[in-house]
Amino acid sequence: MVITNIKLMNALYKSLLILLALTLVAGCKTLAKRSNTGVVVARRAQIRSSTAVVAADLLEVNRGDEVDILDFQDVQDPTDNSKKERWLRVQGHDEDNTEGWIESRNVMPDEVLQAAKKLAEEDKGIPAQATGQLRASSNLRLSPDRSGNENIMMRLDSGSSFEIVGWKRVPKPKSSEAIESDIAPKAGSAQPGNSRGNRESQEENEPEETNELWYKVRLPTSISPAPAGWMYGKQVELKVPSDIIFYRTGREFVAWQRLDGEPAEAEGSKSKDAAREGKPGSWVILEKSSSNQPHTLDEPDFDRIYVLGYDKRDQEHYTAYRSPDLKGYLPCRIQGTPDNKTFTIRVQDENGQVNDVQYGIYKDARGYLKVSPPTAGNKEKEKKKK
Repeated sequence: MVITNIKLMNALYKSLLILLALTLVAGCKTLAKRSNTGVVVARRAQIRSSTAVVAADLLEVNRGDEVDILDFQDVQDPTDNSKKERWLRVQGHDEDNTEGWIESRNVMPDEVLQAAKKLAEEDKGIPAQATGQLRASSNLRLSPDRSGNENIMMRLDSGSSFEIVGWKRVPKPKSSEAIESDIAPKAGSAQPGNSRGNRESQEENEPEETNELWYKVRLPTSISPAPAGWMYGKQVELKVPSDIIFYRTGREFVAWQRLDGEPAEAEGSKSKDAAREGKPGSWVILEKSSSNQPHTLDEPDFDRIYVLGYDKRDQEHYTAYRSPDLKGYLPCRIQGTPDNKTFTIRVQDENGQVNDVQYGIYKDARGYLKVSPPTAGNKEKEKKKK
């Protein structure tokens, strides 16, 4: 009887050991799933001793710093009982390997960063079509969709500048309750109520839109570790260069590229590029007519080409070329040497087919810029050779 009890206890003990081992393995798998690396997206943030309001600051981290993500916890927002803020337990890459807690909105997980790099790779060879600036603090997203928060990478500050490599119109989210505003003002920066009323009254005068515009942007490392993403169009203001802004005549400038010097590299914006844009020169400008009708998903990106030349001797601009109305699509690519350049766009023909169309650019005997349209390209080249 005693021997039987001993055997029974041994079997039970072995079962408990097996169960404990399985539990530890499961726990390790869960921890492994939570373990990750991330990069700090805030200009500066604190790793704290806990998620409490009165927690001590352990380590200051800056934009671009890497951290190891060990765990996460959803914490009740002290100012709003209906909301919860996600906090991450992280380990810093400082000499002490400081461990603590940081708000998740200040950190971009590595898998999100890799997705942004993949997005940037899609447009690696495409030059900037325009430049833009944020009207208000807004969300940078992995896709042109604001019906939820899953695709948000980070928040960009009001006034952030970036290159625009393309844009897209998508259906507006149907449920107004589900629409995420993409406006995230900083504490204390909310506008007075009457400003909101003025904005709403202006929107009432606009046609009812069923679709919305999104810009695909390329970002400098100074404002974002993510090299590319999507921005909601209503939060973006196009930054037309001062050299050409006064030449708008009834149509909006939607894209522009310089013809002077070498073609711009398809990289992030730099301060020297901004200075270069303000310098007088020659430009290829893509224009679009204004309309009171709602925008459609398949409408052209632009409807006229405007080439603006610059006479260095007289220090004045002149119109080198204005195309007939057309249905054009991005991107615009400029190629060639300073004395023999071309630019290529996509144009829809009478049959509805969209094809690449190339325009030649040259200077006549007096040094004035001329453009040879595709239909007259061969004739103009022959004239130039003679």
